[in-house]
Amino acid sequence: MVRRIPSPFLPLSWLLALVLLLLPGHSFAHPMPTTTVQLDLHSQYVSAELAVPLNELQLATSWNLVNNPQALTQYGPAVRTYLAGHLALTGTNGAAWAVQIAEPTLSQAQQTATGPYQEFVVSARLTPPAGASVRDFTLKYDAIVREVKTHSVLVSIRRDWERGLNNESGTEGVEVGVIRADPRTGLVPLLPVNVEQGSAWQGFVGIFMLGMHHIAEGTDHLLFLLTLLLPAPLLIRTGRWGSFGGTRRSLLNIVKITTAFTIGHSLTLLLGTLKIVKVPDAPIEALIAVSILVSAVHALRPLFPGRELIIAGGFGLIHGLAFSYTLAALNLSAWQTLLSLLGFNLGIEAMQLIVIAVTMPWLILLAQTRWYSAVRTVGASLAVLASLGWLGDRLGWSNPLGKLADGLGAVGPWALPALAILALMGFGLGRRRRVHTKM
Repeated sequence: MVRRIPSPFLPLSWLLALVLLLLPGHSFAHPMPTTTVQLDLHSQYVSAELAVPLNELQLATSWNLVNNPQALTQYGPAVRTYLAGHLALTGTNGAAWAVQIAEPTLSQAQQTATGPYQEFVVSARLTPPAGASVRDFTLKYDAIVREVKTHSVLVSIRRDWERGLNNESGTEGVEVGVIRADPRTGLVPLLPVNVEQGSAWQGFVGIFMLGMHHIAEGTDHLLFLLTLLLPAPLLIRTGRWGSFGGTRRSLLNIVKITTAFTIGHSLTLLLGTLKIVKVPDAPIEALIAVSILVSAVHALRPLFPGRELIIAGGFGLIHGLAFSYTLAALNLSAWQTLLSLLGFNLGIEAMQLIVIAVTMPWLILLAQTRWYSAVRTVGASLAVLASLGWLGDRLGWSNPLGKLADGLGAVGPWALPALAILALMGFGLGRRRRVHTKM
C-alpha cells in the first residue's frame, strides 16, 4: 500500500525542493564556459590571446552569435571595438599601455565540465610606455563580466622566456588569477600582475628542454632517423641487404648518418629562425613524410647504397625548417634568439642521442641473428604505412593510416623493451647454435 503525503505538506515539499536547487553545489544548470586570457611576456611588449565564448558574449551584448554561420562576418569589427573598450593595462606609475586588437577568428572549443561550444579567438599586442616593465602591471578586463555577473575570466602566463616557460602547445600556462564580478557590489576588480624576474640561464634551460620535448613528441622526425639507421649494420650483397658488417663498421655508419642529419637540420634551423629562409609549413610537413617513405623503402631494398650521408643531410635540411617554426613563433629578441638557437639545437641533439643510445645496441645485436631480416622488413613496412598516412593527412586527405601513425609515439616505450628481449633471445639462441655446431 502506497502512503500518500498529506496535502497540507505538499507546498512545504515543493518549497524544500526549490531551496535545494538554489543552494550552491546543488545547481543542475549546465556549467557555462569561461573566458581565457593567455599572456606571452616578451622583452618589449606583452601579447595576449583572448578566447571569448559566443554564448556568453551573446548574453552580454544581445548579438545574434550562437548557431549563426555569419557571426564572424557580421560581428567581427564590433567584437574588436567591444574588447578594446573592456581591456586596459596600466603600469606601476599609472601610465596607460598601448592596446592593439587584431581581427578575431572563430573556432570550436570544449572546457572541462562544459560541452562543445564556439568562441572568438582574438590576439592583442600590449605595449608599455618607454622604460616601464613588462612584468609588473595592472590588468583591467571586464568584457562579459560587467554585464553577466556569473561569468569569470581565467588569466594565465603562457610563455615567459626568462623563466623558461615556453608552452609550445599553447594550452597550458601558469595561472595569474581569476576575474569575477563582486557579488555584493557588482563591480569588476582590477587584477595586479607581478611576475618575478627570470634570467638568461633559465631561458636557456627552458629552450633546451623545449628542444628535447620537441624530438620526444616529434614521432615523424625520430622515425625518419631510425628508419634510415635500420640497415646501417648490414653489408650489401648483389643489390640487396646482406649479413652483419661488424660492430665497428655499424657504429661508424650510425655516427656518420646521425652527424649528417644534425648538420643538415642545424643549418636550416638557423636560417629559418632568423627568417633568412621562409617556406610555408604545409609543404615542409609533406616533405617530411616523403623523407620517411624514402628511408623506409631504402631499408627494404638499397636505393642509394653508400650515399646515406647525402640523403640524411639533404632531408635534414627539410626537418630543420620544421624545427625553426617553433623558435620563430616565440618572437624573441636578438640575444634571446641566439641563446635559444644554441639551447634548442642542443636539446634536439641530446634527445636524439638518447633515443639512438637506447635503440641501436639492440639493433646491432639483432643484426647478428637470422631474425634481423624479419625485424627490418616489419619495421620498414610500418614506416612505409605511417609515411603514407601522414602524407595523405598533410595533403588534405584524412585517412585511418594517418591516425594510426599519430599514435606511434605512445607505442615507443613498449617497443623498446620488446626489441631488447627479442635481441637477447635471438643472439642467445644463435650463440648456442654455433656452440653446438662446433661440438
